[in-house]
Amino acid sequence: MISMLDLVGTIGANVLGLPGILGVSLGLMTRNWILAAVMGATVGLIAPILLGASHATNVAVPLSEHAIGIAIGMLAGLLGCAIRHKGATV
Repeated sequence: MISMLDLVGTIGANVLGLPGILGVSLGLMTRNWILAAVMGATVGLIAPILLGASHATNVAVPLSEHAIGIAIGMLAGLLGCAIRHKGATV
């Protein structure tokens, strides 16, 4: 069972970490909403695998980290696409 402090820390780390920042930047590269969400979710899936399981005794990354990373990545990708749509009105 994940505690509230672990949950908030995981969400904050994903927003300020690779899924959030790279998700927004990948979303800014496209005007397609679905493609932006898929690219953000891909980053959210790969980031816990690469960065979350770096401890020698931690063999598997918990499912909650993957789910939170994918959700944050999708939202960040959609946010980047929304910024692109709103900013490209000229």
